[in-house]
Amino acid sequence: MYKILSVLLEYPEQELIDNLPEIRAIIDENTDIDTAERVALRKFLDHLVSVTLTELQAEYVRTFDSTPEHSLHLTHHLFSDDSDRERGPALIDLGEMFKEYGVKTVTNELPDYLPLLLEFTSYLDDNEATVFLSDVNKVLKTLTDNLTKANSAYATPISIIESRATLTRLAA
Repeated sequence: MYKILSVLLEYPEQELIDNLPEIRAIIDENTDIDTAERVALRKFLDHLVSVTLTELQAEYVRTFDSTPEHSLHLTHHLFSDDSDRERGPALIDLGEMFKEYGVKTVTNELPDYLPLLLEFTSYLDDNEATVFLSDVNKVLKTLTDNLTKANSAYATPISIIESRATLTRLAA
């Protein structure tokens, strides 16, 4: 599930569009995805195929690159831009955690980039994933709220991540 969400939140390329039928099939067959998540993800996939790739790329840039309140770099929401002294150690800690788990990142993105965090989360068991993501639940809620207010289709996958990032899921 987290790998799928990671892919859906990356900058859209033709490869994503080409693989949407396979992604839809995985969503439909995955028993770890509840009915509400499945319906929401299908609607999001419908959106992805309803526009051209160029339109989708422009939407992505407008949403995530041009609007700081929608940044997929989660420490941006925790620390002000002036606070590199606080943000830097948080980024180093995340990078070290990836190394401890033996996860090698092959990207130029900072370790707080949500698709990269989701990629890492996909290596964890369900309980570990929930605990890991619960540390950023407040940021995920803020991001979901900001995207919802902007009527962004990307609010859907972020809200699913947010709902999975609550420790109350462990008691269920």
